[in-house]
Amino acid sequence: MTVTAEQIDALLPQTQCRKCGFEGCKPYAEAIASGQADINQCPPGGEAGILKLSTLLGVAAKPLAPAFGVERPRLVAVINEAECIGCTKCLPPCPTDAILGSSKHMHTVIEAECTGCELCVAPCPVNCISMQPAPHPDWTLKDADHSRIRYQAKNLRLAKQETEKAERLMRQKQLLAKINKTKT
Repeated sequence: MTVTAEQIDALLPQTQCRKCGFEGCKPYAEAIASGQADINQCPPGGEAGILKLSTLLGVAAKPLAPAFGVERPRLVAVINEAECIGCTKCLPPCPTDAILGSSKHMHTVIEAECTGCELCVAPCPVNCISMQPAPHPDWTLKDADHSRIRYQAKNLRLAKQETEKAERLMRQKQLLAKINKTKT
């Protein structure tokens, strides 16, 4: 029986943290399925995730590879709102749109949507984002499914914005060409 990337992806925590060395859970699943990555590269999945993958793939479980991090309790991002300058640099890296805010206004994290990926921490120029223990530390497959849906929705939204931007630029170029043509 051939195991698909979709079956592997279904077992991953969907934090989209990139700690595995890939751009998200789906690319990591594809790499495992194609034999380009090992099953022990996901710190958020930890030992339990490695055991699920080893069972699915029919291979021996192994410890989490230290080069990819360490297993630890689930964390969530918390923004010190008094220190937030509203720069919006934390918004793009958030894989699930768990951060609310706009330019020059305070930001906040929707705790229930935060995967604990930590991708928002490094871009913050004033270090007002910290990672704190999640009030509900158990990350379930239901949580992973919810995060996958939010991640996919964000990617669809961004793709739609890019398409709309390209269409606007095309219309502007056509209008400019038309104007230039009438001038000659």
